[in-house]
Amino acid sequence: MTAFKESEVRTTAMHDPSTWRPRLPTAALLRHDEVRNTSVLLLPERVIVLHGSGRAVLELVDGTRTVEEIITILAPAPVPNTIRDDVISFLNKLHTEGCLR
Repeated sequence: MTAFKESEVRTTAMHDPSTWRPRLPTAALLRHDEVRNTSVLLLPERVIVLHGSGRAVLELVDGTRTVEEIITILAPAPVPNTIRDDVISFLNKLHTEGCLR
């Protein structure tokens, strides 16, 4: 489950997945880009092309669910560490890039 290409991943500040309830900014939109034939996150003056299950993760980001709850919905117990780590890394990267609150 890689939502960004490996070369795009940077070290990010970590949030506590049991308490952080990420949400998209009000101006953000999830759309399917027919030209690219992929999902994108549209922000003012930015387009984030989503890879893999990025859209599935962002559809659960609503400010009410913790990261742990999102992970549990995506991968019922027992959650493989790779999925857990990928989701946390993806959300932290988006936060660092200013795409999540």
